[in-house]
Amino acid sequence: MSGSALVEARGLSRVFDVSRPWVNRVIEGTDKAYLKAVADVSFTIERGQTLALVGESGSGKSTVAKMVVGLLPPTAGSVSFDGIDMWAPAREAERQKLRRRLQMIFQDPFASLNPRWRVDRIIADPIRAFNLTSDKAETEARAGELLRLVGLDPADGVKYPHEFSGGQRQRICIARALSSNPDFIVCDEPTSALDVSVQAQILNLMRDLQDKLGLTYLFISHNLAVVRHMATRIGVMYLGRIVENAPANELFEAPRHPYTRALIDALPDLSMSGRKRRVIEGEIPNPIEPPAGCAFHPRCPLAFERCRSELPPLLPHGDRQVACHAVEAGQA
Repeated sequence: MSGSALVEARGLSRVFDVSRPWVNRVIEGTDKAYLKAVADVSFTIERGQTLALVGESGSGKSTVAKMVVGLLPPTAGSVSFDGIDMWAPAREAERQKLRRRLQMIFQDPFASLNPRWRVDRIIADPIRAFNLTSDKAETEARAGELLRLVGLDPADGVKYPHEFSGGQRQRICIARALSSNPDFIVCDEPTSALDVSVQAQILNLMRDLQDKLGLTYLFISHNLAVVRHMATRIGVMYLGRIVENAPANELFEAPRHPYTRALIDALPDLSMSGRKRRVIEGEIPNPIEPPAGCAFHPRCPLAFERCRSELPPLLPHGDRQVACHAVEAGQA
């Protein structure tokens, strides 16, 4: 791991057993079925920066997020946080100490908050769990500071989650994530359940907090327009693999992979430039029975014979990485 890297994933893979019960398989004469949700995903997140993973539903983004934060063990590969392997059995004691420095913000703020707890108790729970304060008064004061930090009134701490709007609830989730003084936050679709105007407020808040507190983010989204203003780098995922990883500005200015180009073409043309759009035809393949070769080839306008038989590796191209035979052949 490089000196400025906080998080590093190497060869992450996750396979789920989705087989029918044993009796059904015997009667029907079927074999076990496996779903490869993530396959050989690697990336590095530098301190104070944001890596965004984008792609259609079912591309494996949230599975990667859960493995990185420690909620789901990988089938293969490793995740290192500040030089410590998150899943090495011999380092269990060190991994437990890292829990405070890792937090997660979920997609649905209402579902991720205990409806029976007051907001001040919700925010104070990690503070108590990690023994970050010496007494009750200090804990309550810290909870009030965090509410003020995310744009709410400390007096709101006596209320319950149902008494807030969706945007306010997400601010409470952010305050709870910050209560353990983390270095790294995984944001799993944190604005997709919110109105567009509220999305902008939450994104601006997260950017301000990152600058103020020196936070590092892994930002999961299916919306390129959202991550454009959040991410330092963007990893584009398709059917469990990263197909392009590039600095955010370069990705939008000159996308290389055909799938990345199609995603950008799908963005609204607010400037009314009249640019041509290339619509992605077809649906994302069944991950239980993925196509041979490049998984995108059934929908790719540049696909040729090699794409149908050989899986393209993720290769460096300057400051980016691309997994595409057409790019290697100079056709894209």
